[in-house]
Amino acid sequence: MSGALLEIRHLESYYGPVLAVRGISLDVPAGAIVALLGANGAGKTTVLKTISGVLNPDKGTVRFAGEPIARKEPDAIVRQGLVHVPEGREIFPLLSVAQNLAMGAYSRTDRGIPDDIESVLGYFPILRERLAQSAGTLSGGQQQMLALARGLMARPKLMLLDEPSLGLSPLLVRGIFSVIRRLNQEHGIGVLLVEQNANLALDIADFGYVMETGRIVLDGPAETLKQSRDIQEFYLGGNPDSPRGERRWKRRKSWR
Repeated sequence: MSGALLEIRHLESYYGPVLAVRGISLDVPAGAIVALLGANGAGKTTVLKTISGVLNPDKGTVRFAGEPIARKEPDAIVRQGLVHVPEGREIFPLLSVAQNLAMGAYSRTDRGIPDDIESVLGYFPILRERLAQSAGTLSGGQQQMLALARGLMARPKLMLLDEPSLGLSPLLVRGIFSVIRRLNQEHGIGVLLVEQNANLALDIADFGYVMETGRIVLDGPAETLKQSRDIQEFYLGGNPDSPRGERRWKRRKSWR
């Protein structure tokens, strides 16, 4: 997709000794939400870590806002406007909520940080009540809110979100996804969303990619993917038995 904010071409990346990403290409247009779907072990997290500089690619290119960023240090990538909110939240548990937010702005030197803290707390008002509290004592949902809020403090153009629903109750998940949608609509922040809850991801996404064993096997507009028989059976939980009575785990996916 020409002119995309994030462009990945023919990316190969190892996770330890394993070739986890096998020549994938994908685009994230400016201001879009793009879902990256797939089962555990498909390589989704490795893709995000390679984009954000945590891992170096073995082959391929990663361009952000037209500039190559592969093999750059993670802090340099953050300064360009790309923020990674990893799976498992990875907040600073011994620091207070306020200190975690300040850490999110570590790459900034402008004077707008106090105003941005106020703006971020408007999306997550429960954090305002806990600014002095140690982050490690927050509930799982509050920690996920803090991880997102900390990422926003870098003023990103694009956020990489890895499993934001993991371990949360359905009510909290709906709240988190509502905020993601608002951030996109109100501030134009692009999102590359890795999420096993395909239904939720495709509900808010503009476009989606499906990964399997390190490869992109299917892509298309989110609404089109939701209508795909394979997506419905293997990721959305619909039609557990085919018309012929074959169970879905015995039926081969059409993209193979």
